[in-house]
Amino acid sequence: MMIHVVGIGLDGASGLSNSVLNVIETATILVGSDRHLSYFPEHPASRIVLQDLTETIFTIRQELTRWELEKRESTHNSIVILVSGDPLFFGFGRLLIAELPPEQLTFHPHVSSIQLAFNRIKTPWQDAHIISAHGRSLEMLIQALQQGVEKIAILTDNIHNPVAIAQLIQNLDLPSRYQFWVCENLGGNDERVQQWQIESLKNQEFSSLNLIILLRQSRSKTEPLDLSKISSFGIPDQLFLSYSDRPGLMTKREVRTLVLGELALQPKQTIWDIGAGTGSVSIEIARLFPDSTVYSIEKTAAGTTLIEQNRQRFQVNNLVSIHGEAPDILHHLRSPHRIFIGGSGNNLSEILGICSIRLSPGGIMVLALATLEHLNTALSWLEQRKRIERSWSYRILNVQLSRSVPVANLTRFSPLNPVTILTISHHSLFM
Repeated sequence: MMIHVVGIGLDGASGLSNSVLNVIETATILVGSDRHLSYFPEHPASRIVLQDLTETIFTIRQELTRWELEKRESTHNSIVILVSGDPLFFGFGRLLIAELPPEQLTFHPHVSSIQLAFNRIKTPWQDAHIISAHGRSLEMLIQALQQGVEKIAILTDNIHNPVAIAQLIQNLDLPSRYQFWVCENLGGNDERVQQWQIESLKNQEFSSLNLIILLRQSRSKTEPLDLSKISSFGIPDQLFLSYSDRPGLMTKREVRTLVLGELALQPKQTIWDIGAGTGSVSIEIARLFPDSTVYSIEKTAAGTTLIEQNRQRFQVNNLVSIHGEAPDILHHLRSPHRIFIGGSGNNLSEILGICSIRLSPGGIMVLALATLEHLNTALSWLEQRKRIERSWSYRILNVQLSRSVPVANLTRFSPLNPVTILTISHHSLFM
């Protein structure tokens, strides 16, 4: 007894090969949705309308048992289950394999909707990140967007529809921009594939058979900024130029504002930003204190280039981009009043050692640490340092922040990666 699982598109029977049509023609039982069964109105087989999946599998099992008891020849009996596209691609196939004898199953996939969508927009898709939001949480999508995944395909449902996905993207304050494609009724006579501006989707209506393609766009390096509309404190992440392969790699706005508070900045100071990345912290400081000098130190050429591009973009002239690796490069800089360490590689102890020597009396160092190992390294260094010189104190702020994101007509929280902010002060400022 064979069970054939046949993928079918909106073009119906005309889109199937002759061999697959022969399989369907010899079926004893046809299983499918009303739409799929309607493609074969003259077929003489018994019909099972596919509605509740568990109930349908139970009915198929009953038929298999009945045929076995009647000792019918398996070559004369077969069940054909009609499904959309590729049954093993977010489809009914996975459940069938789990619930029915695999040796009795044969799959005949059709072109999947994802295949059609990428081919319609003429984009290679072997590296695409595919997410089903159909009856599922949006957590995987949120994570992919925050990481700046280059190509994302989203299978939608009535709740997580294009309007809801667009609203989610707007609320995430992403450092990346995406082309937003909605592909409706792929393979059908009423197929529509269209690129939309995310802001214009609020009142649009779409066919229930749709999927979304998101293509990350490189932000123009010459794109002008209206600085008069940008707040002096807490610049949105999306305004910074960032790494093309890791657009989310920066000190996030919420953490940045806490770091600036911990630094206790004052006018006319010299500040080091070590491991500056895109320069987001340096630019915040430089804009807030135009009479201070900020040294933005970054060991990678890509990062140094980004810092300079962002410096020009935000028109700050008191920021000096330094390409070099700490701690060696630090010997050549003017002694600082404040130090922020956002990245250290594997040199944290050495960097702290030089910083403690070069830091002006009464100065403050602030570290943003993403791992327990780096926190342990910093605390071990501090304990050793305090044995030599007691005029050091520290405090730890563990930051676990979440941003609100819309889920249909509701709202939930999406967590940012936790960060530990370690503030080290000279002359026991916090005693």
